[in-house]
Amino acid sequence: MKLGYTILYVADVPAALDHYRDAFDWEVSFLHDSNLYGEIATGDTVLGFAAYQMAEMNGVEMRASDPTQSTGPVNITFVTEDVAGHYAQAVANGAVAVKPPATKPWGQVSGYLRDIDGHLVEIASPIHARHT
Repeated sequence: MKLGYTILYVADVPAALDHYRDAFDWEVSFLHDSNLYGEIATGDTVLGFAAYQMAEMNGVEMRASDPTQSTGPVNITFVTEDVAGHYAQAVANGAVAVKPPATKPWGQVSGYLRDIDGHLVEIASPIHARHT
């Protein structure tokens, strides 16, 4: 088994895709004609976006995220060597700064933002020790 998808539920799928394209420099790889589901190209794992209406259609109950409130206990992490540059790009394109990039005790640089739907996004450098 492998991780195939992470899906963020959002108020407006096309707007979320545009935000991730502009703020995080990802390419939109798919948007269904219904505008209820879309994906960005992130590498091996798909980052999908589904409208809250899709949760209802699937019989799944969930609480909508609120960009003005703190998020649930999950964040997604994008890994790059240029944390500061990508962090600044995200803020310039509508992401809300939560904690600017800083070096963690194990040497990784990481900063936190909220996307336009309030999901917590971390931009971090690779953890090189993982690959030695």
